[in-house]
Amino acid sequence: MTSISRSSGSHRTGPEHSSPAFIWKALSALLLLAMAVIHVYLVFDGVGGILGVLFILNGIGGLVLAIAMLATRGTLLTISSVLSLLFMAGTLLSLVLALTVGLFGITETLDFTLVPTTLVVETVGTLVLAVTTALTMRARRT
Repeated sequence: MTSISRSSGSHRTGPEHSSPAFIWKALSALLLLAMAVIHVYLVFDGVGGILGVLFILNGIGGLVLAIAMLATRGTLLTISSVLSLLFMAGTLLSLVLALTVGLFGITETLDFTLVPTTLVVETVGTLVLAVTTALTMRARRT
């Protein structure tokens, strides 16, 4: 009989590879991607001008950061997480300003396409990214 040995070198351990940490990273990436898709969709739905350009840039940024959340680890993951949190929070703040006092001469209303959905996605995204960032920073200290 032959025996099959398991290689312990292929099993990854540590905070970056534990299930809860991966779930937070995956949720963060999913919410970044959702934000990006919403903004690109709005451009195809008719948002143009400088706002359309900003929405395309937001879509590209969200996609790049979503990939970074899944593809990086260690210090780069912490940097990606912090940048993603700032990006999502900044996008949410921009929408809130456009809904309240206006932003760069643009005012928004809750009945515009996907505004309520965007508020939910970006609020939840900001909270999830805050937790993910805290977890990655804590993992770096230990």
